[in-house]
Amino acid sequence: MPKYMLIWRATDESMAAMMNTDFTEMLESMGRFNDELIRAGVLLAAEGLDDPSQGVVVDFTGETPVVTDGPYGETKELFNGFYILDVASVQEAVEWVKRAPMAAGSKAEIRRIPSIDEFPQDNEWVQKERAWREQTGQL
Repeated sequence: MPKYMLIWRATDESMAAMMNTDFTEMLESMGRFNDELIRAGVLLAAEGLDDPSQGVVVDFTGETPVVTDGPYGETKELFNGFYILDVASVQEAVEWVKRAPMAAGSKAEIRRIPSIDEFPQDNEWVQKERAWREQTGQL
């Protein structure tokens, strides 16, 4: 089955709404959603991210990389968490996203994660990665 990454994006308004939500209430609603994904057998990974002010950006637009400490960018340019689902299609991923308890104004980007089998198997680096994945139980 293909894997899809769900990338959660916020706006200033949805971040404000989230910050005004009781933390226990937020844990309950996200916990119920996560439990649905687990019971359906489609959840592979899920993580929220720390405050963007604690992060850094490495910008490769110039000749040499430039590192900038947070806060950085506009809220709409950031993502605040992700899920990786093992579902049959992008349509199934969309149906799961539509059930998520997200604040109004939030967005989710859905991207398919290509399998290592889709890359040239005679490539030295693909072979090394495949060996590493097999050694670590990922294949």
